[in-house]
Amino acid sequence: MRALLEIELDTEAGNKAIAEGKMAEGIQQALAQLKPEASYYFSRNGRRAMIAVIDVADEASIPSIAEPFWLQLNASVDIHPCMNADELKEGLRRLES
Repeated sequence: MRALLEIELDTEAGNKAIAEGKMAEGIQQALAQLKPEASYYFSRNGRRAMIAVIDVADEASIPSIAEPFWLQLNASVDIHPCMNADELKEGLRRLES
């Protein structure tokens, strides 16, 4: 299932990860595990944030996606099922049936 992963980092935990030289490595490890279709990095509410479009194999995969961000960066994590334009078109077609 395609999902939108939204992450907002705790500023203090993010500052510590950067000062210790662990931020880049952590992001690279997360990207290697998640294999996002796309990912973007920005500020939200004055904090470091990112979004990524990922594939979630099943509901049991959610802890392995979210826990590293919670444990290592005290981050806020939200996961939302989402679709692309072709999937929306198909979903709307099914409504007409």
